[in-house]
Amino acid sequence: MTHDAPPTQGSRWRAFAVLSAVQLMIIIDSSIVYVALPAIQNDLGFSPVGLAWVVNAYMIAFGGLLLLSGRLGDLIGRKRMFVIGLVVFTVASLLCGMSVSQEMLVAARFVQGAGGAMASAVVMGIIVTIFREPREMAKAIGAIGFVAAAGGAIGGTAGGVLAQAAGWHWIFFVNVPVGVVAAVLAVRMLVTDRGLGLAAGADVAGAFLVTAGLMVGVYTIVKVEEHGWASTHTLGLGTLSIILLAAFVARQARARSPLMPLRVFRSRDLSGANLVQLLMVAGMSGFQFLTVLYLQRILGYGAAETSLAGLPIALVLAVVSLGLAPRLNTRFGPRAVLLAGLTLMTTALALFIRSPVDGGYVLDVLPSMVLLGAGAGLAMPAVMTLAMSGAHPGDIGLASGLAGTGAQVGGALGLATLAALASGHTDALAAGGQRTVSALNDGYHLAFGGGAGLLVAAVIVGLIMLRAEPAGPPQAPIASEHPAASPARS
Repeated sequence: MTHDAPPTQGSRWRAFAVLSAVQLMIIIDSSIVYVALPAIQNDLGFSPVGLAWVVNAYMIAFGGLLLLSGRLGDLIGRKRMFVIGLVVFTVASLLCGMSVSQEMLVAARFVQGAGGAMASAVVMGIIVTIFREPREMAKAIGAIGFVAAAGGAIGGTAGGVLAQAAGWHWIFFVNVPVGVVAAVLAVRMLVTDRGLGLAAGADVAGAFLVTAGLMVGVYTIVKVEEHGWASTHTLGLGTLSIILLAAFVARQARARSPLMPLRVFRSRDLSGANLVQLLMVAGMSGFQFLTVLYLQRILGYGAAETSLAGLPIALVLAVVSLGLAPRLNTRFGPRAVLLAGLTLMTTALALFIRSPVDGGYVLDVLPSMVLLGAGAGLAMPAVMTLAMSGAHPGDIGLASGLAGTGAQVGGALGLATLAALASGHTDALAAGGQRTVSALNDGYHLAFGGGAGLLVAAVIVGLIMLRAEPAGPPQAPIASEHPAASPARS
């Protein structure tokens, strides 16, 4: 395989800006639709159950296709996969905005999720090929970690503004010009890597098994709130998902050209980082969801007050992930920084276990917000670094897809589990005669404790599975394989 000359510093950061813009757009789109759901329901006549599919269709396609898309990026070229995914996402966004029926919108949202998975799955793989110098790589990973964390918050605000000012169609139409410009810039700024070739992983049966298994699994999780954990629906489909994924792993062990070579899991850092990330995101998603409920249903905050109350998380996260985390990762190593971040996040949830029904923002909410922002700002770049640094040069796209899949599954699983835990405890207390507000608050306390438990489990996994590295710059997973950026070309 031939290699281009290393890209210049300016071209690297221009390419990174394109990748970040696309990643932000995709992340925003997963949350921007929530605020517009009432308007969509009124316009297209959705039932409450049917309306959930505007969200679920996107989540199932996105979560189910990340792993496959990441591996295909290794096989056909990561730039090619990124651009194809971006085009699919942009066209699907246009169709979403043009939707005149329920069926059209749900189908377009599924395709949009598929395009988002195709583009997003290879972003980290491209980044670690662009930035080969350890300190630059640490800065880039810190920045992309901030983009991932900020996207959800921006989505809620942007969705409300667009839906109110221009109608719900524009929450999708706005992606079209951004997607077109980003696709043109990506073609110009990202070098075409040839990939390993489809023959290196031409496993059609394996592709079907992993995609079906993940889609069924994500669908099962997002429907838990409707059916319950112990229902026939949840247990039956959950078992089917496990069987499909187990069959996929068994096939990969004996396939001549496996889609996912099992050698990737020989790396303790890659395996441990993915498990830590799943547990960490599960705990974080529960915190974000439950904090909103506490502020609105216990303290009586409105939507605008709730948004302002969460602002310290974003501000502290930005300062830490963009400024402090890269330097700490370089000096102490990502494992130590990750464990420190997880400890801060665990403390944040533990503090919320004591939040009273008549709590005040400065004493009872703000300290947890600051700690969570600082902890996430440290932990997210560190876990990304560990997940990618353990990858073989030919498996970087796969490692990127694995990390994305773990985050998606962890978020859905944590939200479903902790929400059910809070609701069940609240219902039991209310049935016993406890007043509503107190029962709600105690339910939230139990769920915050569950979230803290997930983070403690992440710390334990990190201590056991992740290698204790010497202090110094984190090492990039590759030196020159598949260059991904070059000076802009006409």
